[in-house]
Amino acid sequence: MEIQTIQRYIHTSPRKLRLVADMVRKMNPTQALNVLRVTPKYAAKDLGKAIATVLANAKQAGFDGNAMFFKKLEIDESMKMRRFRAGTRGRAKPFKRRMAHIKIVISDQAFGSEAQARRVTGDSKKAENKKEKKETK
Repeated sequence: MEIQTIQRYIHTSPRKLRLVADMVRKMNPTQALNVLRVTPKYAAKDLGKAIATVLANAKQAGFDGNAMFFKKLEIDESMKMRRFRAGTRGRAKPFKRRMAHIKIVISDQAFGSEAQARRVTGDSKKAENKKEKKETK
């Protein structure tokens, strides 16, 4: 079973959120929440809130806390607010304040497929084929 949450219009740029999301993507959600609490990046606070929300939703649905994993952790770009900063000689210098959407899907199935298991452990199909070839020689 899967539980999903979407946090929209987060006032942090997607690039900064992706840096933090890549750090915790392969972790258990409860472990990721603990890591984000001590991470000194501003984006860790927003991502931590989103993970706490999806964990609360999962607890309400009756999930086991230790058997969960991230099936999907997406950081998407949202709208951009156009702003202007004062430039020299009376000019206006435009810039964009970027926002993001966070989509988190967690699942409690113990690796529904081999591909999911390889993604978490970091093994690839090519690496397995290489090992098999070495063993046959």
